[in-house]
Amino acid sequence: MYKNYKSQFEVELKEIKDSGMWKDVGVLEGKQGTEVHMGGKILLNFCANNYLGLASSDELAQAAKEGIEKYGFGEASVRFIIGTSTIHKDLETEICKFFGTEDSITYTSCFDANTGLFETILKEGDAVFSDELNHASIIDGIRLCKAERFRYKNSDMADLEAQLKEASSRSEKPENPSADVKYRPRRMLIATDGVFSMDGITAKVKEICDLAEKYGALVMVDDSHASGVLGQHGRGSTEGLMDRVDILTSTFGKALGGAGGGFTTGRKEIIQVLHQRSRTTLFSNSLPPVIANTALYVLQNFDSKFDKNRKALGENTNYFRSAMEKLGFNLGGDGKHAITPVMLMEEKVAQDMAKALFAKGIYVRGFTYPVVPKGKARIRVQISAAHTKEQMEKCVQAFEEVGKEMGIIN
Repeated sequence: MYKNYKSQFEVELKEIKDSGMWKDVGVLEGKQGTEVHMGGKILLNFCANNYLGLASSDELAQAAKEGIEKYGFGEASVRFIIGTSTIHKDLETEICKFFGTEDSITYTSCFDANTGLFETILKEGDAVFSDELNHASIIDGIRLCKAERFRYKNSDMADLEAQLKEASSRSEKPENPSADVKYRPRRMLIATDGVFSMDGITAKVKEICDLAEKYGALVMVDDSHASGVLGQHGRGSTEGLMDRVDILTSTFGKALGGAGGGFTTGRKEIIQVLHQRSRTTLFSNSLPPVIANTALYVLQNFDSKFDKNRKALGENTNYFRSAMEKLGFNLGGDGKHAITPVMLMEEKVAQDMAKALFAKGIYVRGFTYPVVPKGKARIRVQISAAHTKEQMEKCVQAFEEVGKEMGIIN
C-alpha cells in the first residue's frame, strides 16, 4: 500500500527543501560544549541552551556517575506500578525548596509536564488563555483538553484582559450538562512562557498575575529558559511572585543541568491531582535516576557553586548584543536573556547565512517556519557562561564578514 503514498511524501519533502525550510541535523562527534566536533571540523558552539555551562562539566559528570552507581540505570516501569525512588522524592522536595512552592512532580521532560497538565485539570466548559508565542508543548497540551481556548497577542495585557472579560461574561453552567458529569464552577487558566524561546522576550508575569486576580483565573508559567538564569537569585521569571503563580513547569535540560528531565511545581492540591491523573506520568517511565541525581546536585549547590555563572552569562550576553548592534544587525529580544535572535526575515537568507557561518567555524542555526512565523526567519544565537572572550570575538567577527558578504550590513 505504501507505494500509493510514497510520491505524496516525496512532493512534500521537495516543497520543504525548495522553500528553504529544510532542517539538516548535525551530528556531534563527542560531547557538547563551547567547542564541538562535527563533520571533521572543530566549531564554536552558539546554538545550545547551555546557559550556565554545566552540560559538559566534569563536576556534573561525576554527580551522574554517583547517581547511576547508587540507583542503577532505570526503574523499567512507571512509578505508580514499581514504586518511586528516594531520589525522585528527594528531588521533588528540593524543587519546592528552590522555588518556594508547596509540592512538585517530576517528568521525563518539560514537554511531558506540559502535555500532561491541561487535560488533567481543565474540562469542557473551562477556559484557557494562551500567549500566541507559547512553546509547542503548551500548544499541544492545550489541544488535548476540552476547555474553551483563547489566544492573546504576545505580552499584550490589554488583549488578555479583553478576552478574560469576554470569558467571564458568559454563563458558567452548561445549558444541558451530561447526567454523568458533576457540575463545578468554571475554571480559567492563563498559560505563558516565562521567556519566549524564539524571541528572547521575558513575559510580564506580574501583570498577568494582576489580571488573574482581577478575573479569578489561575496562572501557569513554563519557565524552562528562565530557571537558573533570571531573577536576583536565579529562580527565574517568577522569582518573588511564586505566591501568586499557581503552576510552574520547567526543565533540567537547559541551565539546571543540560541532559533532560522536567517538572511541575506549585499548589499542593494541583500537584496531587497530577500524581493521580496526569497521563504522561501514569503511562511513562520515571525520570532516569542518573538525571534525577544530577539535577538534585545542581539545585542543592546552585547558590554556593553555580549562581556565579550567571554573572559571566550576563557579561557575555551584553558584549555580544552591543557588538552586533554596532555592526548594524537587527536583534530581537529584550536584552534581559541570553537568547539573542539575529532577525533576517527571509527563510533562505537565514539558512544561507547559517551555512556560511558554519564554513567559518561558527555553529548556529537558522530558524524558519514552522518553528517561527513565515517571514520572521532568524538565526538564534545562544550565549553561554562558558564562552571565553576570544570565542565571543571570533563569533562577532564571523557575523561581520558574512553579513557584509551577503549585503545584510554595510
